[in-house]
Amino acid sequence: MTLSGNDPTGGAGIQADIEALASMGCHAAPVITALTIQDTGGVYRFDPVEPTVIIEQARAVLEDMPVAAIKIGMVGSMENVESIHSILVDYPQIPVVLDPVLAGGGGGSLADADVIDAIISMLIPQTTVLTPNSNEARLLAAEADSLDACAQELLDMGAEFVLITGTHENTPTVENRLYAEHRCLETFTWERLPNSYHGSGCTLASTIAGLLGQGLEPFTAAHEAQEYTWETLKHGYRIGMGQYLPNRLFWARGEDEANS
Repeated sequence: MTLSGNDPTGGAGIQADIEALASMGCHAAPVITALTIQDTGGVYRFDPVEPTVIIEQARAVLEDMPVAAIKIGMVGSMENVESIHSILVDYPQIPVVLDPVLAGGGGGSLADADVIDAIISMLIPQTTVLTPNSNEARLLAAEADSLDACAQELLDMGAEFVLITGTHENTPTVENRLYAEHRCLETFTWERLPNSYHGSGCTLASTIAGLLGQGLEPFTAAHEAQEYTWETLKHGYRIGMGQYLPNRLFWARGEDEANS
């Protein structure tokens, strides 16, 4: 099950989740949390879905079919965080992947201070794997003086695993670090690609959720999800006037087509 906003470009949000989950061999159960007006350059407006509608969407599915994992992306409002929290506490056995979407990939805030506080108090304590980029990690752990300190603070908030991605850092390669049990478990190093991408965070988090749903342990899921996500970016394409879009279905095309 994925709870996320709708992105009309199809690059991020609920469509990104569905494509990534399908690529992992999963059936996606999408719960819409917000409607957005955006293009590949930025977000211009968003309208949160009513909290009761989110609850009714999710519970209709949870009471009808087995859900192996839950992925949370854009939440839309503090009230929506409260509604999602009410669902999670009733299904504590289901692993949760939280992508704290605080801004659009091309720009535009998607969460104010109240939403950030609600995420910290109500969602992070229910989270199996938290996947902030470095900017989001600093916003969530505002008192920390380094990314390592951010990770420790996020673990103290209740997340079981924290995967901080380094795409936004000024480094020759991209370094993603996975933390748990108050230490850095692994630093994953990836070639830095020349473009910027719309929907990479959604892709990574949904892939982790899909792999957890398939029974993988969080460490293995985080590693394999990064490999898949990097390939989606390597095969990405630019069909708008802004950022590139990940090609989450690169595997369904021939090598010549995927590279064209």
